[in-house]
Amino acid sequence: MSTSPSCPKCQYEYTYEEGSEFVCPDCGHRWSAVAPVAVAEEGFVVRDANGNVLADGDSVVMIKELKVKGAPTPLKAGTKVKNIRLVDGDHNIDCKIDGFGAMALKSEFVRKA
Repeated sequence: MSTSPSCPKCQYEYTYEEGSEFVCPDCGHRWSAVAPVAVAEEGFVVRDANGNVLADGDSVVMIKELKVKGAPTPLKAGTKVKNIRLVDGDHNIDCKIDGFGAMALKSEFVRKA
């Protein structure tokens, strides 16, 4: 009897081989039997307007003037924001803008500095 590897997604031990893939009957996950599987638990990926991957602590520059509800002046294009924090949600960047305060931004309106 051949020993099939455990499922990399749910760790179910009774998997089977189907063609050139392994299949987990518990969760339905399929993976290649040719190459070893490395499970990457990096979570979500946030990209800026140019497609660069952002990380916590990066600095970004606003590429568009953004009107902020309740604020007397908009955030100007070219404003540099330091030390961003990535969060899961619609506005996926939390930051503190000098002279403005705490703000949540969408990554599509910034580029990596």
